[in-house]
Amino acid sequence: MVPVTASLEVAGLAFAYPDGHQALFGVDFTVARGERVALLGPNGAGKTTLVLHLNGILGGGAGTVTAAGLPVGAQHMAAVRQKVGIVFQDPDDQLFMPTVREDVAFGPAAAGLKGAALEERVRQALERVGMQDFAHRPPHHLSFGQRRRVAVATVLAMEPEILVLDEPSSNLDPASRRELADILRSLDVTVLMVTHDLPYALELCPRSLILSDGVIAADGPTADLLTDEELMRAHRLELPFGFDPRAGAGARGRGPAPEPGRV
Repeated sequence: MVPVTASLEVAGLAFAYPDGHQALFGVDFTVARGERVALLGPNGAGKTTLVLHLNGILGGGAGTVTAAGLPVGAQHMAAVRQKVGIVFQDPDDQLFMPTVREDVAFGPAAAGLKGAALEERVRQALERVGMQDFAHRPPHHLSFGQRRRVAVATVLAMEPEILVLDEPSSNLDPASRRELADILRSLDVTVLMVTHDLPYALELCPRSLILSDGVIAADGPTADLLTDEELMRAHRLELPFGFDPRAGAGARGRGPAPEPGRV
């Protein structure tokens, strides 16, 4: 059996905020290199708290997080933040420069990349999201869907191993939603996608985790979880009216072929 390389390992992660609110109670899961995994759960389940631990924005609780082979902590913080890229729900939280090109160049330039190498990094990142023709446009002149693609490019420009997306399909029209799905399928990175959009999770992520009350309540094939009515009801997850996850779930949920030995 060929060993599976883990991109992300979370073990016993527990965290309480200063006001005493306990958000995580011992979260355990592993994501293999190249997997696309959805993180599902009701509001208040602890999803945002968990995500903010993945590149050290939050810390100080119990347990461990290992990203791209590095323990998330002060000693490796710069390397971890290059390896774990987070795309927030609102692209305007990530776009603040006068032009698209400057936004995408900001991270690599801050990391020391210069000259032709920097320009090539920017070009490749914009090309991967189909925004290469917008390099000199002000981000605020773009549509919401275009800004989200540029936000993805700002993260891809850092060449991360792990891409974490917070509600990537929110506020997108159907065409922008499809375009983003095509981009995400084309990327050779590990993806953890936090979403309430259960059809999008089924389309893009062969595997899902359900986080509920600060623990992982379920972990399995997305189609299996979404067709378990008792599980869905217990964790306040609801499919859109008329949506049947059994109809073509295999085709929509298919990701890259697993490595030999991958569970």
